[in-house]
Amino acid sequence: MQENIREIYVSGLVNARALETQAIQLLSRQVERLENYPEVEAQLRRHIQESEVQRDRLDELLSSLGTSHSAFKDMVTGFMGNMAAAGHVVAPDEVLKNQIANYAFEHFEIASYRSLITLAELAGHAAAHAPLDLSLREEERMAQWCHDNLDTVTRRYASLRTRGETAGV
Repeated sequence: MQENIREIYVSGLVNARALETQAIQLLSRQVERLENYPEVEAQLRRHIQESEVQRDRLDELLSSLGTSHSAFKDMVTGFMGNMAAAGHVVAPDEVLKNQIANYAFEHFEIASYRSLITLAELAGHAAAHAPLDLSLREEERMAQWCHDNLDTVTRRYASLRTRGETAGV
């Protein structure tokens, strides 16, 4: 069965919505454990709020198309986010692993939003461009923050570790 462009676009919106659920879970688990990196904690809290708004934007786009998100996909990706965060807990360099993973995850979200903007255009859903572009810009800002702060977090981690202090989270 051949899918039409609208079906492909709607599927992309559903997947992006699930991806935001995963991001919220992933970052929420990280924030719970941060104590030695207040600047990271503050930024993650801001981005959790942005991700919640992004998820709402996707819900509005889906609703405007007469459909909604997939509870199953949200459950699966939320679980994956929790497991990804838990996977780093046992590592002494958890904060570095999280920072690197967040940097990569933000770029995955950037690519997803770029693709969705193209699909919206192909599907003739012009109203989607502004909200999708806003979410794209927010993800780009978070990716840039991850980039700009990786050196600082790495140096702080190394400094704490070499002084024998708690260097993880």
